[in-house]
Amino acid sequence: MKFFVDNWILIAVAFVSGAMLVWPMVRRGGGSASVTTAEAVRLINREKGVLVDVGEPAEFAAGHAAGARSVPLGQLEGSKELPSNKALPVLVMCATGARASRAAAQLRRAGYERAMAVSGGNAAWRDAQLPVERAPAAGAVAQKSA
Repeated sequence: MKFFVDNWILIAVAFVSGAMLVWPMVRRGGGSASVTTAEAVRLINREKGVLVDVGEPAEFAAGHAAGARSVPLGQLEGSKELPSNKALPVLVMCATGARASRAAAQLRRAGYERAMAVSGGNAAWRDAQLPVERAPAAGAVAQKSA
């Protein structure tokens, strides 16, 4: 007991440093599961991950990750665009990743155990020089040559 009394500062430092090491694991499991763009690509290629963009339709049309499905955050619940197999990885994106974290948590509550936000969203996707698609402009009509 004398050891603990004499060395309480060292014991406190050891406890705090241990807690700091464990905190990221506890936090990730709690509700903010996210992956990098490289991890997202790996999940898409190797585990048939599904990329879901929860941005608004105008944001989606302006540019989105190639192959992403458009499901605006407000329409996420009960969307037919979500995979029926809830065991597949669902990689959620938005413009910056802020809405994607909320959407991933909502999907996990709905039974998609492997729903994860893509850190940095579409901005990080572009920065990583991954393929981006743009939806055709509304009202664009092919012109015939006379």
